[in-house]
Amino acid sequence: MTNLTQETKPGRLKSRPDFLRAQKGLRLRGPYFLLEMIDRNEPDAAPRVGYTVTRKQGNSVERNRMRRRLREIVRLAEGVSFRPGHDYVLVARRDTLSAPFEEIGKAFATRMAEGHRKISRPQQGTGRKQNANAPAGPATAPGTN
Repeated sequence: MTNLTQETKPGRLKSRPDFLRAQKGLRLRGPYFLLEMIDRNEPDAAPRVGYTVTRKQGNSVERNRMRRRLREIVRLAEGVSFRPGHDYVLVARRDTLSAPFEEIGKAFATRMAEGHRKISRPQQGTGRKQNANAPAGPATAPGTN
């Protein structure tokens, strides 16, 4: 079991492949942001956090403001522990701009707790469809039964 401490200060996700890898992990939707988390299988490595805002969320000034608000939420997150060896990505939504800061903080704490609960528990499946091109069963020739 990994050590869960509040003092574990997260590093930053910077490269595109790291963001893409996090997309393949657990995704938790919320009103202000989408939280993506994945275990890197490096229990001694520091946790890392990345922030992203799509262009359709607003102009550059608004997108940067959303990113700054999310960064501050993570910095001030009290009682929220980041697991060593995990990557976290926060994808901002438009409501991040107008929402009260306390509500975003509560949503972040809730999503983190929910995510850690789901990661700790073995999953039956991810809920995502498997490869659509893969054959579903035994192949039969057309017109034969």
